[in-house]
Amino acid sequence: MNRVWRPTQVQRRSVCLGAAIGWLAPAVFAQSAGRTLTVGPEKRLRTLRDAVNAASSGDVIELEPGEYHGDAAVVALPHLTIRGLGSGAVLHADGRHAEGKAMLVVRGDVVLENLEFRGARVPAGNGAGIRFERGRLVVRRCRFFDNEMGILTANEADMMLDIVDCEFGAAPRHEGLLHHLLYVGAIGAFSIQGSRFSGGWRGHLLKSRALHNRVLNNRLDDRPAGEASYELEFPNGSHNIVVGNVIAQSALTQNPDLLSMGAEARDGMTGSLVLQNNTFINAAGPNARFVQVWTERLAGEVPVRMVNNRFVGPGQLHLPPPWDGGGNRRLALDGPHSPPD
Repeated sequence: MNRVWRPTQVQRRSVCLGAAIGWLAPAVFAQSAGRTLTVGPEKRLRTLRDAVNAASSGDVIELEPGEYHGDAAVVALPHLTIRGLGSGAVLHADGRHAEGKAMLVVRGDVVLENLEFRGARVPAGNGAGIRFERGRLVVRRCRFFDNEMGILTANEADMMLDIVDCEFGAAPRHEGLLHHLLYVGAIGAFSIQGSRFSGGWRGHLLKSRALHNRVLNNRLDDRPAGEASYELEFPNGSHNIVVGNVIAQSALTQNPDLLSMGAEARDGMTGSLVLQNNTFINAAGPNARFVQVWTERLAGEVPVRMVNNRFVGPGQLHLPPPWDGGGNRRLALDGPHSPPD
């Protein structure tokens, strides 16, 4: 007999899928109208760094389509929007970085759109396309390839990160720190939707320590030849809504778990989990775990609601008994209803 999950008021608000309320709403910044600064090879401002240095709070920086090399900057304005025009602006690190951290270090309420970050490397081994350290950050239609970290954040509880329609891939294959495609620290709220992950190596596709996580309608698919560890990890436990995603590990995975929650929880950390309308695909063999909730490391009860998910291929579920839900199905990897590659 299933336990009846009686969520808190915050959790009830969170599971109203599609409702733009509470921490689920995309961040919208109220900012005064400013100037538009245009960057391009024939413009007065030829680099993103020059434009950031010339900008004031409330300005918009627009980059003409094309390739920008060795362009790194620190954004420390209260409000700023940076967008690539047309087919987008491709930023190549080429060995350059800001503050030994990233191609772009962000402190403030910032919107980034239609930018591509490639090749971030720093001496510490955790060079990011974006290092987000303070404020609220919205990232839309951006791409991250061959970076030691795609996005890496600080750990301030009042920070918010919202990612929409982005792509993360091609983790570098050199020794050193684990190269996570997206690593969210212990911030207040994190949301990602409509985004794609592939090509991991040893690190995770997506790792988040945020207190509240919303993962909606993404494709975290490391097949056929990626070597990521977890596809999706919430190491601190946290309150997590995971809905409408494809989550798939390849035969070359470095860890048998596709989704892990609470593996590093300590000091009374709590958590809850909603899994709905997801497809989990395991190509790594019978020892895989589609979902692993480390209840022994989390404080108190861990409410889990799991409804209408598909589990394709062999594998296990390690959930706190009893969990609430129904309509979940298991399918053979080569069955007629298996999702296409």
